[in-house]
Amino acid sequence: MRDAMANAEVGDEQEREDPTVLELERRAATLLGQEEAVYLPTATMGNQIALAILGERGTELVVEERAHIMVSELGGAAMHSGLQTRGLPGHRGRLTSAQLRETAYPYTESDFWTPRTSVVAVENTHNTAGGTVWPVDELRELVATARELGLRLHLDGARLMNAAVASGVAASEIAGPFDTVTLCLSKGLGCPLGALIAGSHELMRRARVEKHRFGGAMRQAGIVAAAGLYALDHNVDRLAEDHDRARRLAEAWAASGLPVDLELVETNFVQVDVRQLGIDERDALERLRENGVLLSQTKPGVLRAVTHMDLTDADIEHALDAVPQALSSRKQRAGVRA
Repeated sequence: MRDAMANAEVGDEQEREDPTVLELERRAATLLGQEEAVYLPTATMGNQIALAILGERGTELVVEERAHIMVSELGGAAMHSGLQTRGLPGHRGRLTSAQLRETAYPYTESDFWTPRTSVVAVENTHNTAGGTVWPVDELRELVATARELGLRLHLDGARLMNAAVASGVAASEIAGPFDTVTLCLSKGLGCPLGALIAGSHELMRRARVEKHRFGGAMRQAGIVAAAGLYALDHNVDRLAEDHDRARRLAEAWAASGLPVDLELVETNFVQVDVRQLGIDERDALERLRENGVLLSQTKPGVLRAVTHMDLTDADIEHALDAVPQALSSRKQRAGVRA
């Protein structure tokens, strides 16, 4: 990947003169089943651009209550796009058509008080639910219902390629029915930075305006876009290895007595609910660090392990034993204190 970056052909990305960026955008649009794609620094910027071009100020965005747009983008929907956000409780990060029908506010000429629902955002895979994948049939049903209700649709596909590999369904089939979709290149695909937003030609024309407004325009960006091209050629199929490693960790940790819900381990995340161990999450993270393993908090009381291409077999072997040892010792100490 670094060789590809060092040898990239470059130009002025802001003037659409960088051939490497243009090629990445072309390939991404095809991959995602959309007409056009726009290269961006981050997927969070992509989500915010999508909401800006799909929504209407003073209307409502519907999203699962623990989705990234809801909990990890600093109220951007309200700040940048004037959207009121309504979070609905999901099952494994998924909403149902019935929920959408029951909660979406339609436009009526006589109602001057209630904000009309205008946009639905879906996250696949879903971060805080544990990297879970939307079944394609459920996704299609939600899309059909949204269309029936006259709503616009955005797919936060930061980890879309994990969903595609795990489900055996083409990314274009998952993303194609949406008005806009984002794809992150710096997660499982291993790039140092970069993301894409894709949609129709008209929407992407507006996306380029918002990209500039958000400060996302670049110059010789082919240097980093080359990493994206390399990733699409070499790092998609290997995501299955990350999924297999996560499953191996999850099964071993569950067998050791750690509170791991194996049904949630569908891609490259493993969640450990340290609340069930009576351990403070900061204490747990410190103890894990002392034992040479870095996890992160995904929601209150729940830690997340993520498998990715920078790990080795030796790293996995170490974590198989080190995590139970670190957390079990804390559980025992909590029992002594009690």
